[in-house]
Amino acid sequence: MSVTIKSNREIELMREAGKILSTVHDELEKAIRPGISTKDIDRLGEEIIRSYDCIPSFLNYNGYPASICVSVNDEVVHGIPSKKRILKEGDIVSLDAGVIYKGYHSDAARTHAVGEISSEAQRLIDVTRQSFFEGIKYAKAGCHLYDISKAVQKYVEENGFSVVRDLVGHGIGSQLHEEPQIPNFKQIGRGLRLQPGMTLAIEPMVNAGAYDVWWLEDDWTVVTQDNSLSAHYENTVLITEGEPEILSLVK
Repeated sequence: MSVTIKSNREIELMREAGKILSTVHDELEKAIRPGISTKDIDRLGEEIIRSYDCIPSFLNYNGYPASICVSVNDEVVHGIPSKKRILKEGDIVSLDAGVIYKGYHSDAARTHAVGEISSEAQRLIDVTRQSFFEGIKYAKAGCHLYDISKAVQKYVEENGFSVVRDLVGHGIGSQLHEEPQIPNFKQIGRGLRLQPGMTLAIEPMVNAGAYDVWWLEDDWTVVTQDNSLSAHYENTVLITEGEPEILSLVK
């Protein structure tokens, strides 16, 4: 499948999907507190998504059993919500969510503090978020895809953390996962030349320790091998003639 260039109509639909998803994340952030279960977060997320006449992108996607991926501490991505998993003071929690609006997806992730957290955990969250913004400096027509990858890795490693290698970002549109794959680390060559109308889900996943990960027996939850903390930040981004437009971040 080749990389799709979105029409103006498709971009408008994805823009609206992104606005809705931004609101979903804002509302979920307000709910994060010690004592809430990861299942409660998922339930709330699904309610909000459906209140906008959208469909959760993740629910039943390849068999995934929830609407929000809720990953705690050393869980990198794809944590399965559970009534038994209760957030506690000092945890960090990553929420990855997607919505389908009139046939088009938006995908975004945020990592939040649960109550008071350590200064190092906060720095991990901050560096992960900023690495996304360092990467999208190159998300412009005429730049190349792997310029983004290189910039993310450079910023993360300069700050003493590591970029996960086994998971990558992706194109997005009428499908949740489209071409191209978007690594968060340097590649051989520069990759494809970016063109206006491309829509990309750029998502640094950053570990406090080594970059090695493995999958738990549920075949979904990815954790750090060394049990170090992990953070995740993602947005759906539109390539334009000028600066990139972050569709899933409405200020």
